[in-house]
Amino acid sequence: MKLKEVERPAVQVWSPASQYPVYLATGTSAQQLDASFSTNGTLEIFEVDFRDPSLDLKRKGVLSASSRFHKLIWGSFGNGLLEGSGVIAGGRDNGMLTLYNVTHILSSGKEPVIAQKQKHTGAVRALDFNPFQGNLLASGANDSEIFIWDLNNLSVPMTPGSKSQQPPEDVKALSWNRQVQHILSSAHPSGKAVVWDLRKNEPIIKVSDHSNRMHCSGLAWHPDIATQLVLCSEDDRLPVIQLWDLRFASSPLKLLESHSRGILSVSWSQADAELLLSSAKDNQILCWNLGSTEVVYKLPTQSSWCFDVQWCPRDPPVFSAASFDGWISLYSVMGRSWEVQQMRQADKISSSFSKGQPLPPLQVPEQVAQASLIPPLKKPPKWMRRPAGVSFAFGGKLVTFGLPSTPARQVPQPCLRLVFISQVTTESEFLLRSAELQEALGSGNLLNYCQNKIQEASLQSEKMLWQFLKVTLEKDSRMKFLKLLGYSKDELQKKVATWLKSDSGLGESPLPKGDDLKCIRQQAFCSQTSKHTDEEASASSTFFDELVPQNMTPWEIPTTEDVDGLLSQALLLGELGPAVELCLKEERFADAIILAQAGGTDLLKQTQECYLAKKKTRITPLLACVIQKNWKDMVCACSMKNWREALALLLTYSGPEKFPELCDILGTRMEQEGSRALTSEARLCYVCSGSVERLVECWAKCHQTSSPMALQDLMEKVMVLNRSLELLQEPDGVTPGPATTYRVTQYANLLAAQGSLVTAMSYLPSDCVQPPIQQLRDRLFHAQGSGVLGQQSPPFPFPRVVVGATPYSQETSHRLGFQPSHQMSTPSPRPRIFTPQSSLVMPSTPSHPSPCPGSRMQNTSDCRPPGFQAVQPSALGPGLRPGPQDSLKSSPVPRGNLQRKKFPETFMPPAPITSPVMCLTPEPRGVLSSQPAVSLVSHAPPGVPGELSLQQLQRPPEKMEKKELPPEHQSLKISFEALLQRCSLSATDLKTKRKLDEAARRLEHLYEKLCEGTLSPHVLAGLHEVARCVDAGSFEQGLAVHAQVVGCSSFSEVSSFMPVLKSVLTIAHKLRI
Repeated sequence: MKLKEVERPAVQVWSPASQYPVYLATGTSAQQLDASFSTNGTLEIFEVDFRDPSLDLKRKGVLSASSRFHKLIWGSFGNGLLEGSGVIAGGRDNGMLTLYNVTHILSSGKEPVIAQKQKHTGAVRALDFNPFQGNLLASGANDSEIFIWDLNNLSVPMTPGSKSQQPPEDVKALSWNRQVQHILSSAHPSGKAVVWDLRKNEPIIKVSDHSNRMHCSGLAWHPDIATQLVLCSEDDRLPVIQLWDLRFASSPLKLLESHSRGILSVSWSQADAELLLSSAKDNQILCWNLGSTEVVYKLPTQSSWCFDVQWCPRDPPVFSAASFDGWISLYSVMGRSWEVQQMRQADKISSSFSKGQPLPPLQVPEQVAQASLIPPLKKPPKWMRRPAGVSFAFGGKLVTFGLPSTPARQVPQPCLRLVFISQVTTESEFLLRSAELQEALGSGNLLNYCQNKIQEASLQSEKMLWQFLKVTLEKDSRMKFLKLLGYSKDELQKKVATWLKSDSGLGESPLPKGDDLKCIRQQAFCSQTSKHTDEEASASSTFFDELVPQNMTPWEIPTTEDVDGLLSQALLLGELGPAVELCLKEERFADAIILAQAGGTDLLKQTQECYLAKKKTRITPLLACVIQKNWKDMVCACSMKNWREALALLLTYSGPEKFPELCDILGTRMEQEGSRALTSEARLCYVCSGSVERLVECWAKCHQTSSPMALQDLMEKVMVLNRSLELLQEPDGVTPGPATTYRVTQYANLLAAQGSLVTAMSYLPSDCVQPPIQQLRDRLFHAQGSGVLGQQSPPFPFPRVVVGATPYSQETSHRLGFQPSHQMSTPSPRPRIFTPQSSLVMPSTPSHPSPCPGSRMQNTSDCRPPGFQAVQPSALGPGLRPGPQDSLKSSPVPRGNLQRKKFPETFMPPAPITSPVMCLTPEPRGVLSSQPAVSLVSHAPPGVPGELSLQQLQRPPEKMEKKELPPEHQSLKISFEALLQRCSLSATDLKTKRKLDEAARRLEHLYEKLCEGTLSPHVLAGLHEVARCVDAGSFEQGLAVHAQVVGCSSFSEVSSFMPVLKSVLTIAHKLRI
């Protein structure tokens, strides 16, 4: 992709990487002549601004020179006299070396020429600044002359050593080592490269091609590896680039040979050490990947040769190319179509030839040779690769990667990327409080925990709530709830006694005093919660004895016609009902109540209702509730100002069956009808009722945002209340509701995000079937890794889907041959032995294409190698698998009444073998299948292809008897076959399915040995123990038993089936069957 261009027959150089904006300096080339044939030169500086869509470069500075340039180099050297834009050094004819101040060229102010030195005898064609010491400049010219200039003192240059080239020759290129500051190399037309050590002031090694056909035109050091460099040849007979390593200087390390003509220039990318640019006489610019020695980018230059290519130091994908046709172009290795540039060129030409009218359309022929699309680099360059990356992982893990911050080494090292896994903790106080709660729950010391919370509470409502929560953990909680609400029996008795003693009391009525009064009040107040004691009964009898006067006087019965007479008549006749009615009419309520009590429960109830209907006082509704025990109406009708009194009534009188429901109703009314403060107080009702779900819902209304600390406050209350419920009922009876489940899951997720995986796991109920909790439990279990290997794996929270199992019908064509089948055994009342039924299936048309007519075929026999056992397909037909729902319900095949032989529950291996086993030979193989393989085609010499004979297929197979498994070992086969079936349904990749098919065949060896009875008792005991582990789903324990059996058994005895059994157990554990 071409970005910019300028028409100049010039040499070029980029500004250093530290310079911004980016500049490109050009100097009139001494190797090219323009139409004027002038020998004067011009030094120009262009700004490279890619924001400008035009192709033209903007010139920012220009300076005339008396002669032209062979080489330009731009360094970042600066001192007090310079202003930071660097120095440009130009190599010219007659050994002239000129230094320019870039800042003065751009400003057109002061004299830009810093110095001119003429020490060389010929044209200066090679220049390079030291990358470590910017004041050191190396220059090379004819006669093998190399000078090292110190820009701080240009009077006397130094030489790297004596002239070693005999005969002397030109210096084509100079380059400082990119890793070692005192190493300099020079390239010469004879094909030699000399490496100089400035500390020793002598050449340390000379590199040359043995063919003597190399004509060096360019040289470049590896940016990262100090001992590697490249040389390029401009000879058309050997257009190669050689990569040399000075440690193995006998021959090139690599050869790059895609150019067809001589190579004129090379440039090594400092941003990606694998990329090397080269330009040659074949009008191509190639970008090489030195790791694979392949060309990853190709740019055909349409016009002329490019004699110089250079990467941009600051913008890695950009490079410049100077060609002999007088153009300097800027390209990008990211690729682009040429169509836009061709259109611009066509518009430019059309505007020059048009006379105010558009030119007629041009019929453009097809361009076959020239591709309009230039593809970008085949491999992303290093500067596009992320040098570092970060990602958050489950459990508060922060995974980062990056390159090590170590200095580059001189020896090639693999590109190491270090991965760091860190634990990120952002809520320290949250974790501290969570740890305190976990410690209190684990130690059972929740009373002290609640007491600390009471002392720490700043709000009165919060303090009251923690006091209620503490009471739930104590005995006699109702009485303590009443005290917290402000109602105490002791305080009431004192108040009543004080009232009775005062002048405003009931006067001198013969009422009991002292201890008698205390006993009577306690009986009336505790009638719903306690029983009368013997002392109370005795005190009551004494009280009534004292009411009767000692000296009784005669009394008369009224017989008049007034109210008293009518009452006397009703009482004499035993008509208590009319007597009560008379008393109520005359508002003699005490007499009515006394008479109704003598008349029975129904009469007493009617009398109480009539009294409550007629007597309207402030205390009447309360009396009605106490007498009628209609607590629900009381809860629904009482004023919300008296919620404390309503809750106290429920605590005093309500039974345990209705108490939670009534408390919830009261709390709901407080939420719906009360203020925000009353909604907060409703939590006390839910604590009394033990309703965790409503407590969480009420908290959610009061807290719109669930910050970590607010969520911690909630979980502290929830866990304390939940523990109190566990003390009152079975732990399994506490089932979280949707709101509680959501908050517990949120809390566990927050703990997991802070790295407390074990603590988060402990808060999730193990018996909860809600999907969010099941999914989080599964994720936490596997995130802990090896730390929970001893725990039971939680159930898989997602439905299993068999991927890649495409069912097809039984009529689907398959290969001709023997197709075994069997019926699944079903339980029956009597013992039944599983016997596979084999039958011969008629072949169908092959699904693969038939061979072409005339092709030569060789009849082969479809025989199986020894030990081969075909897997018996299920009754669903070949290739047909059950749907995904069957995989969830898959279970071992029903055993019917088969009984497993009683072996010791704890497997005890025999003593280990202490002497070597001699002559270990495998036992002879027995019959491996229930039916012999049917020979489809017989061997015959090559000839005309023949057809298969159906008579051969229809010939009945020979019957071979197969021994049946002993009844005590049939359970082994059922367990292992069921395990294989479940694994086959869960496996999705082809490799695992092949392993399972092979395992099914090789397990036949085990069944044969069981039929023959050749296995030792300890092996049989181990196999049955493995089967028990398989049935229980404990595959890790099964693998441990398997290793124990193998470790103390004969190799020849178990080698045919134990390895494959281990493979099946491993697959089952991996698939989480």
